[in-house]
Amino acid sequence: MSSVFTTISGSTRSLHMQVARTIARSILSGDLAQGSTIPNEITLCKQFGISRTALREAVKLLSSKGLLRSKPKIGTTVIEKNNWNFLDPQLLEWMDGLENSKVFYQQFLGLRKAIEPEACALAAKNASAEQRIELSDTFQIMEEIAKDFDHDRWAEADMHFHRLIFLSTGNDFYIPFGNVLATIFMSFITYSSKDGGVCIKEHRAIYKAIMAGKEEQALEASRSLLIAEKHRLPV
Repeated sequence: MSSVFTTISGSTRSLHMQVARTIARSILSGDLAQGSTIPNEITLCKQFGISRTALREAVKLLSSKGLLRSKPKIGTTVIEKNNWNFLDPQLLEWMDGLENSKVFYQQFLGLRKAIEPEACALAAKNASAEQRIELSDTFQIMEEIAKDFDHDRWAEADMHFHRLIFLSTGNDFYIPFGNVLATIFMSFITYSSKDGGVCIKEHRAIYKAIMAGKEEQALEASRSLLIAEKHRLPV
């Protein structure tokens, strides 16, 4: 393992979080290979400039997310990717800005293709009057932003639009996707709309279908939105 970490500074309470983030990003980027053993406590404490207590808290956190495993006389190793908890909001946040982010975005789009069209259909069928009003208010804001584009405002409004759809399905198993995936939604949308690509026509089709209670149209409109090339991703 060739990675050399630098000294971490900050309040004692936040040190283990900073260390966990640094190690996690090294794992997620591939700098720390799956199956490799990370340096021992003495080495890491010296590199980070922290106490063993802070380091152990960081390792404990990363272990709970399926990134690390510690065993006596063996050390702490990086667990294979199959065990990583990619739906953990903190893990998603740590991915943000990595050089291989485009790979994560492609995989995230694949997940969205699998579940979001059906969520739109369910929202068309089950959304309450209050949820439809909120969705309408949100879409009106999106249309205003699309005319006078503001990147940060668009990302926030678009993320809220998609979160509302999951919350409007009437299916409790869809709700976590609206909440847990908010972090990666924001990062994905920020990347996708970087050059002003907001796909307002596709969003309008989803909105109108949900408001009209047309399940099949909502599903097809969602599929139309989730085409890779519309999000600056290779087909």
